[in-house]
Amino acid sequence: MTRFPLAPVRLLASLSLLSCLSIPAHSQTLPNIPLNGPQPTTVLVRVVAHGAMVLGREVGGARVTITDVATGQILATGIQQGEAGDQNQIMRTPHMMEEPIYSSRPSAALTTTLQLQQPTLVEISAEGPIAYPHAMQKTSKTLLLIPGQDLTQDGIVLHLYGYLVQIERPKPHDALIGKDDVKLRASVRTLSGSLVRPHGDWDSRKIRIYGEVLIGDRVIERLQLFYDEGSRTFEAPFFVPPSKEVPEGIRLRVIATDLATGNTGMDQVNYPVMSEQLPFRQGR
Repeated sequence: MTRFPLAPVRLLASLSLLSCLSIPAHSQTLPNIPLNGPQPTTVLVRVVAHGAMVLGREVGGARVTITDVATGQILATGIQQGEAGDQNQIMRTPHMMEEPIYSSRPSAALTTTLQLQQPTLVEISAEGPIAYPHAMQKTSKTLLLIPGQDLTQDGIVLHLYGYLVQIERPKPHDALIGKDDVKLRASVRTLSGSLVRPHGDWDSRKIRIYGEVLIGDRVIERLQLFYDEGSRTFEAPFFVPPSKEVPEGIRLRVIATDLATGNTGMDQVNYPVMSEQLPFRQGR
């Protein structure tokens, strides 16, 4: 059996390794910014409804705050302004990982320019939708900002989880009549204001949407809701308990939950229940 000396083999391996290490990294260019002093650094933040569109003016936008983690100083705060974005581009168009999703068409964002002297760890927080306090959600993330290195295009994207659920009927201040049959109606939308409905981009068939009738904290009935195209709401009839059984009134609650995305929303309203016997009036 012929034996080959090991030294030449090792030498070839070493040369091969050195040749790989000496390949110039042409894509890694040094930043063209001054070495010292405060540098203007533009940061774009975009608040998005998870699995949906951008929070724009339709839902009041979202409040964004940038805080220096080390000092607790608020570096910037403001309201995200603009449109919800292009639904076809955001929801239906496939994207590569590095491709912009929200900035290829106009959509809401908050843009600020910070004066940074050194790499700064910041917390960026968001809360919204501002126009719907009962559905307000909050989120935050931390990241390192480098002086003079802008973060634009899609920017820093923050996702808010939830749904906008609103009981439309009975109206919040209506009194119900004991032993009456009443129809419950509720609308369900994403936090960006997009309608949830069957066969849509946000398909209600994949979401658990139901109502509950409560006396105090006790659920006495659970209601299966059906979509009505005319009113664009989910509805179901329910029976109002006798007034003597509910002196403090009843509560209606509607819940929407998507187990696949983690989005959940709820609305609940308390209603007084009047006597089912109309008072007698003289002269009639």
